[in-house]
Amino acid sequence: MKLWGGRFSKEINGKANDFNSSFGFDKRLYKHDITGSIAYAKMLGKQGIISEEDSILIIKSLESILGDIESGTLSMDSAHEDIHSFVEAELVKRIGEAGKRLHTGRSRNDQTALDMRMYVKDEINEVSQLIIALMEVLLKTIEKHFNTIMPGFTHMQKAQPVTLAHHLMAYVEMFKRDYERLRDSYKRTDIMPLGSGALASTVFNIDREFLREKLGFSSISANSMDAVSDRDFCIEYLSCLSLVMMHLSRFCEELIIWSTDSFNFISISDDFSTGSSIMPQKKNPDIAELIRGKTGRVYGSLMGLLTMMKGLPLSYNKDMQEDKEAVFDASDTVKTSLSVFTSMFSAIEFYEKTMYESTLSSYTNATDAADWLVKKGLAFRDAHEITGKLVLYAIDKNIRIEELSADEIKNILNEKKDIFDNTFFDAISIEKSVEARSLPGGPAESAMKIAVENARRFIENVRQV
Repeated sequence: MKLWGGRFSKEINGKANDFNSSFGFDKRLYKHDITGSIAYAKMLGKQGIISEEDSILIIKSLESILGDIESGTLSMDSAHEDIHSFVEAELVKRIGEAGKRLHTGRSRNDQTALDMRMYVKDEINEVSQLIIALMEVLLKTIEKHFNTIMPGFTHMQKAQPVTLAHHLMAYVEMFKRDYERLRDSYKRTDIMPLGSGALASTVFNIDREFLREKLGFSSISANSMDAVSDRDFCIEYLSCLSLVMMHLSRFCEELIIWSTDSFNFISISDDFSTGSSIMPQKKNPDIAELIRGKTGRVYGSLMGLLTMMKGLPLSYNKDMQEDKEAVFDASDTVKTSLSVFTSMFSAIEFYEKTMYESTLSSYTNATDAADWLVKKGLAFRDAHEITGKLVLYAIDKNIRIEELSADEIKNILNEKKDIFDNTFFDAISIEKSVEARSLPGGPAESAMKIAVENARRFIENVRQV
């Protein structure tokens, strides 16, 4: 049954009908569509727009349709244009003329805007909880590795000593921002568009505040044309999801690198790895690689939706039907990626000794040597130059800075040699280097314990909301 057939003298072309239909993918909105229709039927009856008897009959029938779909009794076939026509056709089939009154004062334009907002709200809640679950797993690992020293990197070169806890906490901060962005986007999604009609509202006395309350929205849309043509909330949601995937992808990239023979910092569990069909020795980090790859898929959904919307005049245009597959696919991808990543990370084995030994190489304590010289009265630029010479000398001898003799160091200090004493060697030890960086945000155990406490407090607060 077409909801618009009266104006037309010919049936729609079969190929055009298949191309036009969205039922194959928007049927997943059945619960949101029916929930919105139940609230709308209650409002129609309350306002006297339809009889109380018809309102009650419609509500009971919609509840029955919902139950039948969820039990599998009612099959959702593909002979309908969209989820809205499917539900309405089933309603009319069950109760006849009364079912046709449900659409009074309502358009599919504000109906689909409502469904999508309800769907995105639910998805934001689900993704938010998956992020919190990942943060909790990370914090448990962090608490075990306050003193697991590893090299920190810039430009993929070993830079300064940090700890595994400090490194992982960087990702906790990223996911915390992801959570906050999603919750903030929820505010702009939580706006009820029903009552906007096709674009110009309606002549019927629709009680929009009643609908807002029944459907659990915080406010109603302020302009009917904007309400039916707005997909900013979808774009913003996909933007948030793209950032989540970017962070997961960066994390996966590091895990992939860390698991190589060259690094050997970690071992990804066998049950999250695969092998080669030709090389028997191979153990490939395919799950991490897939998450990294699927990031581009989510970016594609965002770019597709932005491109689709960029040239649309007000108000609704059929192009906007393309919002659904982009949002559905991106949301599914992110939820699956977060879930599998959390499980994969929980099973990782960390090689603490290898991390520590890697930190000892490549002169990661050079900055500490320069800082020691500054504390002895040298200007930082002079200290930087002298330390560079120490490093160059050590490289030529193929030894570490701390393996240089006092005489060798004094010789490089030249006229500044009188400032040297044996506290130099204590100051540049890897352990002291980490321990000394106790400022908020630093890698020292004291700073890290505060960071973990703050993160746990954040999680506790959001769980209470």
